[in-house]
Amino acid sequence: MMTNQPDQYAVMGNPIAHSQSPRIHTLFAAQTGQRLEYRAIRVEPGGFAAAARAFRDAGGKGFNVTVPFKQDAWVFADLLSARAERAGAVNTLSFEPTGARGDNTDGPGLVRDLKINHGCALAGRRILLLGAGGAARGVLQPLLAERPAQLVIANRTASRAAELALRFGDLGPVTGCGFADLAGRSFDLIVNATTAGLSDAVPPLPDGVLTADGWCYDLMYGREPTAFVRWGWERGAVQSLDGLGMLVEQAAEAFHLWRGVWPETQPVIAALRG
Repeated sequence: MMTNQPDQYAVMGNPIAHSQSPRIHTLFAAQTGQRLEYRAIRVEPGGFAAAARAFRDAGGKGFNVTVPFKQDAWVFADLLSARAERAGAVNTLSFEPTGARGDNTDGPGLVRDLKINHGCALAGRRILLLGAGGAARGVLQPLLAERPAQLVIANRTASRAAELALRFGDLGPVTGCGFADLAGRSFDLIVNATTAGLSDAVPPLPDGVLTADGWCYDLMYGREPTAFVRWGWERGAVQSLDGLGMLVEQAAEAFHLWRGVWPETQPVIAALRG
């Protein structure tokens, strides 16, 4: 039976009311002439698999996944991309004849925002990644693929950072430690993947941890500069950036996976900043 319904996409998470994803994908669709509808769906804890099946059974083509369901989506997927398998987390599901395909576009989104939108070289640089949770896991493989001189994961619980470094150790020069172990070391780029910003805090970093011409990047974003972005400014960072560009870039990657076309991200980033 022929139908005139636009293709259905969504983002699932909890909380979800403040998600920018519906606006981003609606702008992408208008820009590329794609006929689709994209909405936000609030999922109760423990209800992810049922919500995912219900969306698929109603004809949904795919959806994005945000906090706290990226691990649930990893378990739910029938097939995993190499980067999603490695991350242990999925943020993009596509319903294909072979089953639900899981991917993780967070890392590529971060790398593209840094390199293409801001001109930040990553090869040969010393990178510090703060945090050892799902957000850190999602960006490690793409960061290591850029061939940094070293990548250090620092976390409140040092053993979790060390464990994560071990898991990604075959991909490049990566080590893990506690925040206190950073004393006397300095880095060209510090990426904050902790949730400290939710309480307007910054991880306890020693003085001198950012080089004189260093960059700071917070995976979080907000209407106002985050605590970590402010921390970077106060320490003379060349650039101290929030994660809005990454949000749009990872969405563009998901849009390409679903629709086979690349939207232009710059006008969408500008619209959201406005």
